[in-house]
Amino acid sequence: MRIEASPLYLDTSALAKIYVHEPDSDALDAALSGRRDLLVSELALTELTSALVRCVREGQVAAAAGRRIYRQLLHDVRAGQYRLLDLTSATHREAERLLLTLGRQAPLRAADSLHLAAAALSDARALVTYDRHLRSAALALGAFEVVPDSLVPNS
Repeated sequence: MRIEASPLYLDTSALAKIYVHEPDSDALDAALSGRRDLLVSELALTELTSALVRCVREGQVAAAAGRRIYRQLLHDVRAGQYRLLDLTSATHREAERLLLTLGRQAPLRAADSLHLAAAALSDARALVTYDRHLRSAALALGAFEVVPDSLVPNS
């Protein structure tokens, strides 16, 4: 996978592949290696934390491993590996606008609309997602390169 566009917005499905080994994790790691133009939202951090807690609760990840992954995520954010985007009232209004305008073309959930709005209001040129609903909406919006080209649905 090659990603030429810069900067890149990573949604939760992409961020998860960085911290939890999943299908396509290796390809994504290689594509992002050495990049300093990665954008993530506060929403992605919270959603990834929720997913980690669910994996621990369901016995898919050991509690110690879940805590270690969470600490690594926070360390990487503090170290500047990602530019962290706040969800402001402007982000929420843009998400609502996207829900209203893209709703017939692409089924958007609230969290997906917030990711799309955060990316749209930032200087992102590409959106990295493995979520088929968000991918569909981003393609309908037409404002970004949407990667990967071959999608592994996870939702």
